Amino acid sequence: MEWEEVLTVHVVIEKTVNLQNDSGDSVVMISFTGTATGSYFEGAVLDGAVDTQIIGRCGDRHSLSARYMLKGRDHTGQTCEIYIENNGEIHKKPEHALFRTTPKIITNSKALDFLNGAILAGEGHPTDTGIDIVIYRAL
Repeated sequence: MEWEEVLTVHVVIEKTVNLQNDSGDSVVMISFTGTATGSYFEGAVLDGAVDTQIIGRCGDRHSLSARYMLKGRDHTGQTCEIYIENNGEIHKKPEHALFRTTPKIITNSKALDFLNGAILAGEGHPTDTGIDIVIYRAL
């Protein structure tokens, strides 16, 4: 299967809230901001973006579920929004990405309508200010 890079979200971590549980799973909620770049869309992360991570008691599981909205312009110059729900697992020994995800995108852009319901994959790469989330679509 061939993949095309759709966009990169440049995440800037703002604040974390932790729930430490010595007898079960722990939770960390990470609020963030940032920007998005790519050949199809340029924009910014809107207020309310959060990544919720659940860490298994023994460190055997580490899931993430991020939900956020972007506002910007599609490649035709039209103003639009993109909602992203990004679910995945963080692996102890990543091959080349910190984590891999299965994103879902909803957009009101007519030019980006091909992203609604598309088969997508994401990768997280650490940066100096946070994490870059690169989203690909299956061709």
